Order: sequence, then structure tokens, then C-alpha cells
Amino acid sequence: MTVAAHRNEPEADKPLSITIVGASGDLAQKKLLPALFSLYCQNFLPERFNVFGFSRSALTHEQFREKAQEHLTCRYVPGEKCADRMSEFLSRCYYVSGQYDSADSFLDLFQAMKPVEGEEAVNRMYYLAIPPSVFMSVARSLGNAGLVACGPAPVWSRVVIEKPFGNDRKSSDLMAKELSLVFPERDIYRIDHYLGKEIIQNLMVLRFANRIFDPLWSHADIASVQITWKEDIGINRRGGYFDQFGIIRDVMQNHLLQILSLVAMEAPASLDAQAIRDEKVKVLRAMPPLTLSDLVVGQYRGRAQGNGRINSYTEEEGVPPDSITPTYAAAALRVNNNRWDGVPFLMRAGKGLDARMNEIRIQFRPKPTNLFGELLGALPTNELVIRVQPDETIYFRIANKVPGLKLALAESDLDLRYEQAFREIIPDAYECLLLDALRIPDERVIKVHTGLALKDAADRYDRELAAFLRHGDVTLAVLGLGADGHTASLFSSDDIARGRGCFAMAVPRDTPPDRVTVTPDFLLHVQRIVFLVSGPGKTEIVRKFIESPQSVPAGQAVAGASNVELWIG
Repeated sequence: MTVAAHRNEPEADKPLSITIVGASGDLAQKKLLPALFSLYCQNFLPERFNVFGFSRSALTHEQFREKAQEHLTCRYVPGEKCADRMSEFLSRCYYVSGQYDSADSFLDLFQAMKPVEGEEAVNRMYYLAIPPSVFMSVARSLGNAGLVACGPAPVWSRVVIEKPFGNDRKSSDLMAKELSLVFPERDIYRIDHYLGKEIIQNLMVLRFANRIFDPLWSHADIASVQITWKEDIGINRRGGYFDQFGIIRDVMQNHLLQILSLVAMEAPASLDAQAIRDEKVKVLRAMPPLTLSDLVVGQYRGRAQGNGRINSYTEEEGVPPDSITPTYAAAALRVNNNRWDGVPFLMRAGKGLDARMNEIRIQFRPKPTNLFGELLGALPTNELVIRVQPDETIYFRIANKVPGLKLALAESDLDLRYEQAFREIIPDAYECLLLDALRIPDERVIKVHTGLALKDAADRYDRELAAFLRHGDVTLAVLGLGADGHTASLFSSDDIARGRGCFAMAVPRDTPPDRVTVTPDFLLHVQRIVFLVSGPGKTEIVRKFIESPQSVPAGQAVAGASNVELWIG
């Protein structure tokens, strides 16, 4: 059985412009543009969208499209249709060359966007696929060129940046401050592409949707947690970047700490992003600072490989010959709380190693007694292994009887291989993260906070609706019609009267549940109201609603509304 819950999708009725700053680089060409094409093939992008590439390389529109096409794949539209979809997607891609620190260059981008976008207001997303050292210059140039929507506009302008966010607390705070001068905090998306990987997204489901792990997930049964990230290649042409940061800042303090916090966190109050973030922060605050005695660092050395040779780190292009920047680090971390008391979290990351692999290995404590001691001096360690790459897999290592007439034990794996278990295509991490950045913003999804007392929940809902309506009216409201003539939770003329002067109110009931409802004053701010009526026994109330709307609460609730429709099923 598959149960799906859909998060907010991008606004289909609003045109969208996606600008990739650094569009000629590897990240844009190999990850971002293919991810956008995949979203387009799955109809996740609005009908009216365009992609603008901006970087220092001198390219024409057509050259940019040809370069982008090299990395597009037909995973979601195999066969002849793929060529048509590629052609359609690429026809929406444009390119502007300029300097990252030049306001004039971004004015050129603005001039290139306007004839493509037309006169209608447009949502805009800027993905900064550039070194962090120029984030602030680009943000200022975008603002100075008039490319960022300000104030209570009907559209948004968002910026997406990837780690590292500075190289220490001071530079990180400065970057946050400078970005906030151009973009409000709600429109700054700091992403970690590792969190978009399918198996990392499955960590919370694995932990909190399966009761079997609840009693095992603590120091009582877990001996250690090992998080390993390694690559069998060096830094290639990234020497100028990598030598400024090293493996700890490049991988461990972001990707791997995020994984650690997901493994160690308590269950959040909800799946709301803030609730999850709060639990992650509790884990980080429970971790004492790392000391040198708990850390090992190193660099990869040159070695023969096949008929060739891999360079040492200090032989790589852009790396000073006397560099001491680590390409390998291993750290022993602790989480000092009741759940994880005494459990080491062993984190390892490195480049130029013997294999490409990223996994989480949870080792359980040995059994205190060994019933099979005559056959096996020590029972094998039970392990839960979550392999992120390659070949996404979850497996449980156990002791098992070897088939046959003799009693013999051996280690074996109970495994879930994603390729074999799921027919669905596993999305690329950037597909997930780009879609998240394009969704309807949280502040435009207004919900009743059911954890509050009834009146407090109603008052908060009223304030949030009032703030929302300051930006404009609601496009559509879909209401029901009860057999007694009520709509929403407006059951009587008294309810209608009580709802004047506010947008939401509490409706206590003699029999549970109590309600929070929108009011007639709120419905006056809706451009189109549709009543969906179905079910037996409503013929008479529909007749009254049509012939004498003031005789039923639903009719009184929408009195004065400009556009009311009745749909009968």
C-alpha cells in the first residue's frame, strides 16, 4: 500500500522566471538545468516559465541551449516525445553575459528579461551557483537593478544559496546581514543538497513510522553510530575553492552534521519545518565542542591507478605546494543527553580514498549471553546500515542459520534495495530542493492552530487572516451547504451577527468538536465563492437558498459577496 501526502505545489497561475547566476558552470549544467527539465517533464513548473542564465562566459542564447542540452536526460519522457520536450524546454532558456560585481551587468539582465516576461507581474527565483565570496555582490546588484520585488507585492523574489555560508561565525553573520538588506528572511533559501537525497528524506520515516525501532534507538541498545563519506577521486579543478575550506567545512559541518541530527533527534511535534529544525537544534546544543584529541586529519597522496597516476593533493591545480588543508578528517562526537549518553558518533570524510561511498552504520550492543558459544565464540554484531550512495540501500545485518542438516551460523543481510523495491524513478536531490524553493510560501498557507485553546486559536487565525488580506483579496473560496442551511461553521443568525468585525471566530458547541470558522466579513474579501452541494436530503435547503437566501445562514453569510455560484452534484 502506498500512502501519499502532497505538499504545496508551485503557483500554476503565476508566471515564473528562474535565473541561474553562474549558469555556465558545472553545478548549473550538470545538476540545476537537468533538474529543472525533469520538473518540467513532470508538469511541476507553471505553464508560463522561463529560465535565464547569467555568468561571465560569452555565450549566445543558442550556445547556452546547446551546452545545456548535453546533460538533459529522458528519464521521465522516454521515446520520441523526449526530443519535443527538450526543444520546448530549451526554447524557454535565455542567456546574458556579465560580471558578478557589476550593477550594469544586472541591468542588462533586467533588460533581457522584460520583453520575455511581458507586462504581468512575475515570480522570480535566483539560484546563486557561484562561489560564496560573491554572494553579497550579486545580491546587491540584483537589488540595485530592480530585480527584487519589495514590500507587500503580489509576487515574490527568492534567492537560493548553497553552503558554505561563510568560513566562521563572524563571516556567516555578515553574509546573513547583507542578504537581508535585499531579500526578506522568508525569501532566502539556504539549502543543503544532501537533504534532497531520497534516502536521507527517508530517515525520518524509517525512525518515526516504524515502531520496531522505538525501544532500540538509544544508548541502551546502540553501541556506536558511524557516518562515512568518501570519494575515490581528488578535487580535480576545484583547488582554488577547496583549499579555502577543506573537507571539514566542505562536507562534515553541513552534510554529515545534518545526517547526524536526523539520526539523533527526538520526534518533532509535527512535520512542519520549524518543528523539525527545533529538534535538530536541540541535538546540536547537546554536543560538546570538538577537541583535537577527538580529531584526525590528513591529505591524500599520489598513487598509481590503472595505466595512469592520481596526483597528490598538493600537486593539484590551484593548491599551494605547502598547503595543510585537510582532505580527510575523522572525528569522535558526543550527544550529551539521556538518549545518547556514552554513544560515540564517529564521523569520517575524505577525498582520494579507496572507494566512493556514503553510509550511516548503526552498531548495536552485543548480546550479554551467547547460547551458541560452542558454534561461534562471539556472535556477529547486529548493524543497521543506510547506504546513501552508491546504490541506495537499507539493510539489517543479523546472525542466521546456514541451511543444512548441521547447526551452523553465519552473518546475513535483510536488505531493501531501492532499485528493486520501487518502480518509481528516484528523483535527483536538486529536483526535490528546487521544487521546495518554488512552492507556495508557508506564510500564504494559513491554518488553525489546534494545539491552542479555542479562543486563542480563533484570535490567532483572525490576526493571520487580517495580515494576509492586507496584500489583497482571496481568489476563490469553496464552501459546503448543510441540510440545516449552515456553511463553514456558521449555524445560525446569531453566529452571523457575532462574526461581524472580525475575519475568524470561535464557535463553541454543546457536542464536540468545538469549531473555529471564517466569518461573513472574511467572505466579503473573496472574489469568487463556490458552494459544492451533494448528498441526499438537500433539495429543500437548496430551493430556500436560491429563492430566499436571507432565510438560511449560508445565504446570510455571503450577503454582499460579488460572485456566488452553486454547484450541485
